[in-house]
Amino acid sequence: MPIHNADIAAAFGEIADLLEIQGANPFRIRAYRNAARSVGEFGRDFSTLIAAGEDIPHLPGIGADLAAKIREIATTGKCALQTRLEHELPPAITELLKIPGLGPKRVSALWHELDIQTPEQLYRAARDGRIRQVPGFGEKTEVKIQQAVEAHLNTEHRFKLATASQYADALASYLSATPGVHQVTVAGSYRRMRETVGDLDLVVTADAGSPVMAHFKAYDEVREVLAAGATRASVLLRSGLQVDLRVVAEESYGAALCYFTGSKAHNIALRRMAQERGLKVNEYGVFKGDHRIAGETEASLYQALGLPPIPPELRENRGEIEAARVGRLPQLVELKDLRGDLHVHTRASDGHGTIREMALAARAHGLEYIAVTEHSRRLALARGLDPRQLMEQCDEIDRLNAELKDMTVLKAIEVDILDDGTLDLPDTVLSKLDLVVAAVHSRFDLPRTKQTERILRAMDNK
Repeated sequence: MPIHNADIAAAFGEIADLLEIQGANPFRIRAYRNAARSVGEFGRDFSTLIAAGEDIPHLPGIGADLAAKIREIATTGKCALQTRLEHELPPAITELLKIPGLGPKRVSALWHELDIQTPEQLYRAARDGRIRQVPGFGEKTEVKIQQAVEAHLNTEHRFKLATASQYADALASYLSATPGVHQVTVAGSYRRMRETVGDLDLVVTADAGSPVMAHFKAYDEVREVLAAGATRASVLLRSGLQVDLRVVAEESYGAALCYFTGSKAHNIALRRMAQERGLKVNEYGVFKGDHRIAGETEASLYQALGLPPIPPELRENRGEIEAARVGRLPQLVELKDLRGDLHVHTRASDGHGTIREMALAARAHGLEYIAVTEHSRRLALARGLDPRQLMEQCDEIDRLNAELKDMTVLKAIEVDILDDGTLDLPDTVLSKLDLVVAAVHSRFDLPRTKQTERILRAMDNK
């Protein structure tokens, strides 16, 4: 059963949450949170690495014990500590942590004081006015919790694009190895590169006798088969991600890919254009009467409508069709176009590498510059820099720039915006930097007007 880095990171994150609900040692909790972040950011797949007989590389904050747990989860899909903690606590209590405004400490208090274990129980308690009676809560907090729970219960669960890609890439590779399969493409909002993905849509071409449908349903990560037919099927993965598969003929591949990539609004606009030309567009192709005139490729579909190919990322019906008509489609930024990175952390705060390591890695990726933007002193949890430490780092950057060729390191900081809109470091220090990033890391609960005033005051800083 494939185990992805996202699964390991999620396990460590849940262990940290369960430990905090139990009131465990803060340092132990922090160790698991840091481990979750390190695993989630690691560039290689731990399961593949371990299967190849390689050792787990040294990562910041991950010692022998956590490395052993990474190996345990990657090879078995389970962690004994996580299982034990889940048995010691109510089974659904971690669902409460998904409610905005509820951290482990508040969840623990609600559980011990009111025996609240599920979002539904939390909603009823807020509705009945019982939460305000718990120490540390009040009437305003209770109202906010009720509103947050209502939104949570009515919100479709979505996955971050980077997380969804781990499941999508693995499944696409698995199906591509199926006998008789020619093409596998992940369509939908994933292909449009939306920030979050509700489900995955796979479009496949295959020979008539290919066992692709059977292989899809037999995939190790499938938790439940929701529907299955000769050319379409839907399953639910263990991660909770729904995947819909559609097998199409080669001559309809481009049309199906366009249709299932969407967006819905873009597709409706294309159908209207087709109707204006006396044509019909659907998932099988472009038709003039009963005769298919295009659809084997997406380019042929757009050409039949008098348009150049429109990149998937633009298909939102936000002016892309009008731009395509007059030859003014924007050129999308690609990795090869990137010249620098203006937000980099090093181990001086909460990053993993030294300034030199980051600069050399950036140069190896073809970049010409980076800006080192550590956290400022207010963010103590991330070991933020005070004025003295920042000036020492600036001296280090000067020495490195004098040595490096084809790479420039800019002096910068990610400075906290304080509650009143002033900044965490004095202007005399900030004025010596090449770049200042200002960020809000606290008091997200300020009223809209005060929050806006706070940010505007920071933006007005000279």
